[in-house]
Amino acid sequence: MGLFDRIKRVVGANLNDLVSKAEDPEKMLEQAVVEMQEDLVQLRQGVAQAIAAQKRTEKQYNDAQNEINKWQRNAQLALQKGDENLARQALERKKTFTDTSNALHTSLDQQTAQVETLKRNLIQLESKISEAKTKKEMLRARITAAKAQEQLQGMVRGMNTSSAMAAFERMEEKVLMQEARAQSAGELAGADLESQFAALEGSSDIDDELARLKGELSLPGGSPNQPQLPQQTTAPKSNNNEVVDAELDSLRKELDKM
Repeated sequence: MGLFDRIKRVVGANLNDLVSKAEDPEKMLEQAVVEMQEDLVQLRQGVAQAIAAQKRTEKQYNDAQNEINKWQRNAQLALQKGDENLARQALERKKTFTDTSNALHTSLDQQTAQVETLKRNLIQLESKISEAKTKKEMLRARITAAKAQEQLQGMVRGMNTSSAMAAFERMEEKVLMQEARAQSAGELAGADLESQFAALEGSSDIDDELARLKGELSLPGGSPNQPQLPQQTTAPKSNNNEVVDAELDSLRKELDKM
């Protein structure tokens, strides 16, 4: 292959590629429908002209038939009157119109067939245009969907998925930490509340025990329902107070140790 042939092929390939890229499918479909409609207009005009020519030929044929019949009657009349020469002339005129009628009849048959063919072509073209419009709308919808999908794919490719997922993971970790802190605070608050109630219950037990002891020893603040200890008649009063104070101090020390 020569150098110029290779250059020609490269240039042709580049031009074809440019044309292919420049073609908009939607615009091409619209242009195709427009051209088909223009053809339909021309075909309708052709059908109308063919029908008009057919009507004109049909009229000429009918006129020729009338002339044939008229000169036939004239020839018969001339013979009835005994004028054979005039009858011959009438028959010659009849033959002329007969030849014209035969030619018109042939032309009329051709025009009739042509009109029928044009009518069929017109119907087919109208059907094709209707089908083309339907296909155009379907292809337009497919083109729109393809463009939308292409844009979506471009957006997906442009997204930084790894960084977005890392951000979601960080946020999830923070939420988990915050939930854990809230749960710990709730548990601590519950434990503190339980300890307070336990302390109240413990102090109440000690107070009850102290009141019971005071009642047993008949000390002020003791419970009046507690049984009284028998009085010692032999021991002096001062010695009883010392014993009670010593025992009370011992109980207090034991309570402090608890």
